[in-house]
Amino acid sequence: MTMTTTVRRAAAVTAGALALTLGLAVPALAHVTVNPGTAVKGSWTKLAFRVPNERDNASTTKVEVEFPTDNPLPFVSVRPVPGWDVKVTQGKLPAPVVSDSGDTITESVLKITWTGGKIGPGQFEEFEASVGPLPTKVDELTFPTVQTYSNDEVVKWADPAKSDGSEPDHPAPALKLVAAGDDTAGGHGAASPSAAPSVAAVSGGDSSDGTARLIGAAGVVIGVVGTAVGVAGLRRRTQ
Repeated sequence: MTMTTTVRRAAAVTAGALALTLGLAVPALAHVTVNPGTAVKGSWTKLAFRVPNERDNASTTKVEVEFPTDNPLPFVSVRPVPGWDVKVTQGKLPAPVVSDSGDTITESVLKITWTGGKIGPGQFEEFEASVGPLPTKVDELTFPTVQTYSNDEVVKWADPAKSDGSEPDHPAPALKLVAAGDDTAGGHGAASPSAAPSVAAVSGGDSSDGTARLIGAAGVVIGVVGTAVGVAGLRRRTQ
């Protein structure tokens, strides 16, 4: 076998490995998510709804985030996003809810809609809201999100988690709630209900973790190339 043939085969194997690696890694990073993914029960926190554009031929032009009505959030404020208009829709709940403090809640924020901007191919945007106090009697809140593209395509990120633990095609962004002192909590510490909500920097853990996975995958592919070329060189010298 000539060195040229060996290198060509190595290149083909590398291309296949790279395609498989990116095919597995990219979808996991392309979902609409809420960050940080964990917060402390009873606390105030800032949520960043991270919306990636998944299309090569269209831009994201509208994002609608639905807020929970079975465990409504009493106070919600939004941070302006340059180039985007924001509308906070508040209305009556399907049924009155008794809060952790004993108050009966009949109205709350139902939805936040961002329009007028553009998320181009290969780009993402984060839409932020400060919320609180978070409920104390549930372990998770979901925020079904509708993503609209410039070609009128609509993608609904609203699938519930599967019972077998596998990920659905379009999972709803979810915020896990943990007790104060839990080391896995990514939100702010509990605060008095009378305290004003603070806006702090969102942890970049999810993003850096995804980037690290891609870099690691690229390293594996480069290693495959190096090994193949080295073997080809050794065979040539021994012939």
